[in-house]
Parts: sequence; C-alpha cells; structure tokens
Amino acid sequence: MMRCLRWLCLALLCGAGTAMAQGFSFVALGDLPYGPSGPYLKLIEAINRLEPDFSIHVGDIKSSATLCSDEELRRQRQHFDLYADPVVYTPGDNEWTDCHRPASGGYDPLERLAFLRQNFFTAGQSLGRRPMALQSQAALMPEHGKFVENARFVHRDLLFVTLHIVGSNNNFETRDPRAVAEFFERDRANVAWIQSAFALARERDLKALVFAYQAEVFESRGAQDDFPAHSGFRNSIGQTLLPLAAQWGRPVLLIHGDGHEFKLDQPFKLNRKPLTQLTRLEVPGAGDVRAVRVTVDTRRPQPFVVELLPSP
Repeated sequence: MMRCLRWLCLALLCGAGTAMAQGFSFVALGDLPYGPSGPYLKLIEAINRLEPDFSIHVGDIKSSATLCSDEELRRQRQHFDLYADPVVYTPGDNEWTDCHRPASGGYDPLERLAFLRQNFFTAGQSLGRRPMALQSQAALMPEHGKFVENARFVHRDLLFVTLHIVGSNNNFETRDPRAVAEFFERDRANVAWIQSAFALARERDLKALVFAYQAEVFESRGAQDDFPAHSGFRNSIGQTLLPLAAQWGRPVLLIHGDGHEFKLDQPFKLNRKPLTQLTRLEVPGAGDVRAVRVTVDTRRPQPFVVELLPSP
C-alpha cells in the first residue's frame, strides 16, 4: 500500500475538494520522458486539462541510455512549450552529469551543462506557453552569476525555490578534479540560495516553503550519518537546509525525483530528532509516467494535500 502521512491521507480522503476551492494547486513531475515521448505527451495534455497554477519539473528529461546530443536536448526543450501554463524546470543528472557515459554519447558534462543554461533558461521567466516571472540567483547574487537555473517565486504566501542538486552524488566525483571544482562552486551557490530563501521567508512572514531539486539526497547516507563527509549533499542539505528549517519552524516541502518511486514521508532528522515540519515528496518517473498534484491551503496547519494522478 502507498505510504502516506496520516494528515495527508485524511486530506486526500476527506478534504481535497474543500482545499481545492479555498487554495490553489500545482503539479510536480520528473524523470520524464524516458523512452518514447507518446505517454509523456499524453501526460502533458492531462496536466493542461487540470489547469494548475504552474508545474515543476525536477529534472531528468531523458534516460541515461539516451544520447546527450544537441538534437535530443532541443527536442526535450520543445516539450516544455507544450505546457499551457507556466512550468519551472531544474536540471537532473541525466542532462549533463552523466553524459560522459558511453550510453549517453561520451560528452563533456561541463559543456553539456553550459548548453542547458543557454537553451533552457531565460532570465526572469519560467518555461511554458504562458510563462510567469521568476527571480534567478544569477540576477540577485552577482557572485553566483552563472547559476541561472536557481530560481524562486512567491505565490499566495508561499516561497518556491529551485536548487541545482543532482543525483550521482551531486557530481562530487573526487577522481575528477574538474568535477570537484564544479561541485564546490555549485554547492556554495546552493547554500547561499537556501540561506537567502529562509531569510526572505522570515522577512515577508510567509506561510510555507517549497524546495525543488532532482537528487535523492540519501544516496550516500552512512550507517551513522545521513550526510557523511563523502556525501555531495552534506553542506547544502545536512548542514544548511535542515538546521534552517528547524529554526524557521513552519512547513517545508522538499520535492525531488531520481528514485522513480512515489514517496510521501518525513525521513529527515537533525541531531537524531525527526523534523516533523519538513515533508519529502518524491515524484514517480521512468516507466511510471505519472505526475503529482499538490493542493495548498495555508489556513491549514499542514497546508499541502498531495494526490498521485492516474496514468493518462
């Protein structure tokens, strides 16, 4: 049976209709499309019929067995133009980090990352046929000027933030000096972006925070430490986001992909104590061509109602 937090299960069974009328909804998805585009195109059509305020795609717009060619990436870029409403995208590892693999074409990951930044991100706005305004880290923090992919926006007293945190241990590959240099630069940018998000949430007295990124951050967890020294997620998640979430004390939703399995739980701990205000939503993907609708009502103590949408 699908694992579900009790309050979310109750909301799904009893209160979804009321919350929908009183709040707003958005769609989260990722790790799509893998293979033929047909099912994904049907999913986009289904999302358009729902008319969400916006959608968030948490990366991996192709499988690791698909070439990282200009043609393939441009084809996936065109898919975002099919969304009727705004769609916010954050990169996954299959688009660049893993492109050195033979099955992906043996590309230079850093060159592929530069291609993504040039072709998938427009300063100050989202993707989709009706884009919405975004703030980018590149514009707000000149010291992190290359990170056009890190974005944020406020919607109905919630702050939504994308972080460029990817699988394959976040590109923290100690055998490759270029990868290590890239990782540390991006890690510093992500830490600064997280800190700025919580500062803005406090300044504007916002009701909740949503972070979206690609990676399953427990990928490198150890027996005694969720984020050991070799983890590419230690600084950004373990030492920055979790303590700030605990200090802030209001609801935080983390949306990610990578594992291809729908999960809704509260797996994070700080000093061995559960962080009950922090909820993790992992979207399905790969062969499971589905998306998740999140309905928000900030008048509720727990404002997020999560619904796994049926296959189109």
